[in-house]
This record gives sequence, C-alpha cells and structure tokens, in this order.
Amino acid sequence: MMDKKPIVYVVDDDSSVLKSLGRLLRSAGYDVNTFSSAFEFLDFQHPDAPGCLILDVKMPELGGLELQERLAERELRFPVIFITGHGTVPMSVRAMKAGAIDFIQKPFLDKDLLDVVSAAVSTDRQAKGGQRELKKLRERLMTLTPREYEVFTLVVTGMLNKQIAFDLGTSEKTIKVHRARVMEKLGAESLADLVRFAQKLGISPPES
Repeated sequence: MMDKKPIVYVVDDDSSVLKSLGRLLRSAGYDVNTFSSAFEFLDFQHPDAPGCLILDVKMPELGGLELQERLAERELRFPVIFITGHGTVPMSVRAMKAGAIDFIQKPFLDKDLLDVVSAAVSTDRQAKGGQRELKKLRERLMTLTPREYEVFTLVVTGMLNKQIAFDLGTSEKTIKVHRARVMEKLGAESLADLVRFAQKLGISPPES
C-alpha cells in the first residue's frame, strides 16, 4: 500500500504567519492545513495520514500548551512543534514534558523548521505504521479459537509440542494441528514471528 502524503497542521492566530508557513511547507512537498484558532483545529476531522502539528504558544482563548493538553485528553496523538516569540524556560519544559518534539523561538531559519518537521513526520509515520500493524494483529487474534489461543500462549514460551500436549491433556499430533492453524491465522512464518506478535499484543503465558 502506498504511503499517504504527510500533512502538516499549523495553528496560529496571526494570518501572516499562517500564510508564510503554509507557503514554506508546501514548497517542501507537504500538504498543509492552517487554522487561526485552537478550537478550529479541535473541530477538524483529521485524516489518517502521517504528519505533525505546529503550534503558536500564545493564542486568544486557548493557547498552544492548553491545546496540547486537550489533544492528550482526547488521545489524539500528533508530534507537536511549538513556535513562539516570547517563550520561557518553564514553558518549554512544560511543552517537552507533555511530549512536544521541539520548542522553536522566533525568528527562526526556514531550514531549521523544515529539519524539525521532517523528523516529526518520520516519527509519526513509524508510530502510525506500528498502530496499523497492532490493529491487524488484534483482528487476527480474534479469529483464534480458545484452544488455539491457549496453544499460542504456550508455544511462545518455548515449550515443545509434546510438552504442550501433556500440559493440555491432549495428543502431540493435535497440538501440531493447532500450532499450524495459529501460524496461518496470525500470518507468522516462524516461531520468532509468533514471539514478536505476542510481545506486541502484550500476551503472557497462562498461569499454571
């Protein structure tokens, strides 16, 4: 599947800043959505594409730091880059602790901003790729029968088929069949794949 074009969101109450940043980011090949207020951004339906959010710190009604908090409450995850002409150390510390990628003081060089945006988009692309893989794994996991799930949790501990058969009170041949079905349903090609999937899914072996 072809990767979606990155989108950079810019929220700033200064229309001249929105215009200049929009022009700069589009010239670098990004799709850009600009917003003149934090509330306008919160009301927007965001497509599932990699990207980042550029925020002005000080805005009327709802500032950038408060918007960052609102997004966290809604579990909307964007790499956030703050830009400000009057930032303070405590302000930047607060932003970074809340997960901001960077805190850039105005005036800044175009190249410096584009470098940060590139890193933020790359981070978001990896995160979204991981989220999509986890979603697929969870969907595949739901196709396992209760016994197949049980076999899966024991296989990833390194137990042999005959040990699992003894543990579950069945035959080794039956365990081989279940194991093969688990591999097929989860899309695994090896035991290493199964172990990796179990780690991603947060699956622990059953308690004895």
